[in-house]
Amino acid sequence: MGFKVGQKVVYPNHGIGTIEQIEQKQIGAVALPFYTLRLAATNSLVLVPVSNAVEVGLRRPISAIECETLFKALATDFATPPSDWKDRFKDFSDKMRTGNIFEVAEVLKHLSFLSQMKPLSFREQRMLERSRYLFVSELAAVCRQPECNIEPRVDAALTQACSRHNQRSNGNGRVRVAVAGAH
Repeated sequence: MGFKVGQKVVYPNHGIGTIEQIEQKQIGAVALPFYTLRLAATNSLVLVPVSNAVEVGLRRPISAIECETLFKALATDFATPPSDWKDRFKDFSDKMRTGNIFEVAEVLKHLSFLSQMKPLSFREQRMLERSRYLFVSELAAVCRQPECNIEPRVDAALTQACSRHNQRSNGNGRVRVAVAGAH
């Protein structure tokens, strides 16, 4: 999958960027092609070897058609995250590194839910902010709308997901207690 100059791409954990150029860089005795990527969030440049673009997760943004699918996925119920923060943080970090916006949505959902239950650790709070930024910025770019138009829809979807999770958890909690008591 090759990218062209001027094309918007998503760089995992950093968000939307634009391919500014494809240039040859001398690495030892070998000249290798690199994408020069300008990140929208920080206006910084990143060099990504063309041969490693897939491995690092460089990808095209989702399509406009996928926006509604993504919002629906954000609003769905979810599995209860691991209670041990170390396991949870590792799991969420792995999802964030994939660059897959649907995985980022899962992290956003879980951490939003947890933040309603208790204060998040500093690292989890930063991950919540990062996942929200990545989610909102990609949707804003794809839907060609300002982030301020996307954020209320994100908040509504998160409220729906947390409500669904609470309803299921409360229902399952009663069933589990009844079943446990029956044995």
